[in-house]
Amino acid sequence: MAEPHLSLAALWAGLSGRVVLEAAGMLLLFVALLFLGSMVLPGRRVTGPGLAGESRTYKLNGLAAFLIVMTVACLAQIFGWFSLSVLHTHFAALFVTANVFAFVVAGWLYLRGARNPDASPGFLRNYFFGSELNPAALGVDLKFFSYRPSLIGLALFNASFAAVQYETYGRLTLAMTLYQIFTFVYVFNYFQFEYGMTHTWDLVSERFGWMLIWGDYVLVPFFYCFPGWWLVHAADPLPPPAAAAIVLLFAFGFWVFRGANQQKHRFKRDPDARIWGKPARTLDGRLLVSGFWGIGRHLNYTGEICVYLAFTLTTGFASWMPYLLPAWLAGLLGHRSRRDDRRCRAKYGALWDRYTQHARFAMLPFIY
Repeated sequence: MAEPHLSLAALWAGLSGRVVLEAAGMLLLFVALLFLGSMVLPGRRVTGPGLAGESRTYKLNGLAAFLIVMTVACLAQIFGWFSLSVLHTHFAALFVTANVFAFVVAGWLYLRGARNPDASPGFLRNYFFGSELNPAALGVDLKFFSYRPSLIGLALFNASFAAVQYETYGRLTLAMTLYQIFTFVYVFNYFQFEYGMTHTWDLVSERFGWMLIWGDYVLVPFFYCFPGWWLVHAADPLPPPAAAAIVLLFAFGFWVFRGANQQKHRFKRDPDARIWGKPARTLDGRLLVSGFWGIGRHLNYTGEICVYLAFTLTTGFASWMPYLLPAWLAGLLGHRSRRDDRRCRAKYGALWDRYTQHARFAMLPFIY
């Protein structure tokens, strides 16, 4: 099998103007079709928390869009209409065009929100963080929508890696098979519980500028798939005992990640919800101290890191490069946990101090 870093170098060497134009057309068509789907596909409507004095309604049709895209992609691969390997061969060009797209959209939103009276002073700050909290176009919340090309794009890149391995070697390795199952479950589950995004800090409090746009259209689809890229030509087989251990790590991380988020969302919808079979315990009816939230303040972040570590462990230990992903995510979420603590302390005051006495640990019980 070829060395992964050599195939990556060859891809960049093959970058040309024609390939970039093809990639630009692919990207724009992909985003446009998903935007159209967000408008026309049926979906349950939910009302999010009040933003700037008004409530916004979201249509939850991301799961339908995800399943349609993946079904069409799989049928096209099976019947030979086109090969998903085109995403692999155009990876570098798509990366370039996605960066341009992110900068252009951020500029458009900056100009659009320039007259926003709540915007912060200064071009760089407004361009980077955004001038508007939740900009919309044609009735579609752009921040909420952008998670769809982000995660569906990630899923398509991962599927393309499986297609390239199969077309090149005539089979999928055990490591690639596990990686495909893990990543599909992760993205499917996001859209299955898409309503949870309406209460996240990004949607409720972060303005929509270059930082979030670049994260959605570049960081997640192009960097979070790096273990899958590595697996295309990975030569070392994954021993069955190691595979079993990785499956257990993924299952544990997924349970913590999704379980913590689900407990929080259930409590927000129904303060009388039961957590782990018992009535939810709270502080003054505002802060949940049952289940995962009575153990640690950000165990959902810990679970997500475990999930991505399981993705990466499928690559083995032939190189440290795939481990940049969980290392990056640990740094990102560790920093975010501290930001969350500061914001919650400012919001809840003494109540937050009481909460930290119940949930003494941030992300790692007895350690941090």
